Amino acid sequence: MATEKDMQQNTFPMGPKNDAYAKFFTGQSYLQDLVRDPAVNVGVGNVTFEPGCRNNWHIHHDGFQILLVTGGEGWYQEAGKPARHLVAGDVVVTHDGVKHWHGATKDSWFSHIAITAGTPEWLEPVSDEQYAAVEEAK
Repeated sequence: MATEKDMQQNTFPMGPKNDAYAKFFTGQSYLQDLVRDPAVNVGVGNVTFEPGCRNNWHIHHDGFQILLVTGGEGWYQEAGKPARHLVAGDVVVTHDGVKHWHGATKDSWFSHIAITAGTPEWLEPVSDEQYAAVEEAK
């Protein structure tokens, strides 16, 4: 189980509270942009989740998302498939048009580098019932 201190000692900075995207998350997340070059049309950021925090279901259109897990424990789930338990060193590739969500387990902080191209479509929150079912299956 990872703590906030573990996330602060991660290779990449934790970043400030992710207020810009707070409406698309249940719980508190933090975001540190890692590439700020307007000539590069791929977003690269370190996303950190407090225990129990997860983002809404979402889809990347005309692009993809790659997650490089750097710390803690988390979940990744595509619609209609079982959730994957994630730990440091795991890599997730989400292809264009795939509905999914990701976030921390209920007892651990979680961080990943998100490499994202295309336009996200933010959808409904992952309900407490959906999240609890994933946690129970662990």
